Amino acid sequence: MKILVDADACPKPVLQICLRLAKKYSIQVWTIASFNHKIESDFHVVVGNASQEADIRLMNLAHAGDVAVTQDWGLAAMLLGKGVRCLNPSGREFNNDTIEFLLEEREAKAKFRRGGGRTKGPKKRKSEDDQFFEDSLQRLLQEIEGLTSGHEEI
Repeated sequence: MKILVDADACPKPVLQICLRLAKKYSIQVWTIASFNHKIESDFHVVVGNASQEADIRLMNLAHAGDVAVTQDWGLAAMLLGKGVRCLNPSGREFNNDTIEFLLEEREAKAKFRRGGGRTKGPKKRKSEDDQFFEDSLQRLLQEIEGLTSGHEEI
């Protein structure tokens, strides 16, 4: 098992949490980002800045039983199909029951924006968000290792 981080848009505190918990559980953290980002990681993969290049590389590195951190709903949907557990940087787990709804919502919002509409961006990140992410990743890693169960899903 390894943790794969879609590092192009990953908040720095989330990456630091991943690295800290991975060390605790002796798990590798792989970060994937375009050459436009400076990422400090033992297993960092640099890709070009073409559209979806980091996502494609992450998909190629992912295997069933891995954990991925991404805020990209489309990437999460593909990873779920490979048996990868996916968390967003807020700490919510993507699951097969709700991913279709999220993709439909994304498409509806994109259509609205193409028609000239405006949608809200993400909320400003707070320290509570970092703690929730850490708690969620810890529970997920423990669950995978068979120590406990239960986590919030989206």
